[in-house]
Amino acid sequence: MIRLRRTASAAALTLTAVAATLLGFAGPAAAHVTVNPKEATQGGYGRFAVRVPNESDTASTVKIEVNLPENAPVGSVSTMPVPGWTVAVEKRKVDPPIEVHGSQLTEAVSKLTWTAAAGGGVKPGEFQEFPVSMGPLPQVDRMVFKTLQTYSDGNVSRWIEEPTPGAEEPENPAPVLTLTAAAGSPSAAPAAGATAAAGDDDDDDDDDGSTAVVLGVAGLLAGLGGLALGGLAFARTRREPTPKS
Repeated sequence: MIRLRRTASAAALTLTAVAATLLGFAGPAAAHVTVNPKEATQGGYGRFAVRVPNESDTASTVKIEVNLPENAPVGSVSTMPVPGWTVAVEKRKVDPPIEVHGSQLTEAVSKLTWTAAAGGGVKPGEFQEFPVSMGPLPQVDRMVFKTLQTYSDGNVSRWIEEPTPGAEEPENPAPVLTLTAAAGSPSAAPAAGATAAAGDDDDDDDDDGSTAVVLGVAGLLAGLGGLALGGLAFARTRREPTPKS
């Protein structure tokens, strides 16, 4: 009996350790600045929100600086008013120019800075979203927005580390927007000829199958007809008298 109790206790401890380990892996990572939605289409326009959670227990977030990637300039960037915040837009020269609706733009937005009004900001336990409209989105796989988050106590969180695909998330990851090819682009569209050929092959297969069935039924009927005629002939010969010599 004592041995059974010890075994049960050991099993319970093991299950507790396993559960703790699983919960540890499944637990949420530390909150950080993100861009939402996280995916968009190259060449398109979209509305995105820079989501800023407050990680401090005592200070408020009072300033957010979002740097747009230099290797992926965007022709049109506009912001939506956020109550209690002002926004400053910085631009830079781009070469070659960006074409937007037939116009050649030689400048692009390089940085957006939101500053809270006195006594305001994102308080502990809260988060704030800063809406941005952008487009046409560049022909790149992703856009990395390195961001600085300043608190009312002077501390600064630097979300500037670029995540590496397949690697663990860095300690201070920058917000990332993943871009996919448009449906009509050569890299995204399936081979129309291959699809059509596959459809034709399917139709031919169906026709061949139907023809085979018809021929099989016709052959069966012909065979049954032959048997019927043979049976009639045999019965007739049995009924007819045998001629005398």
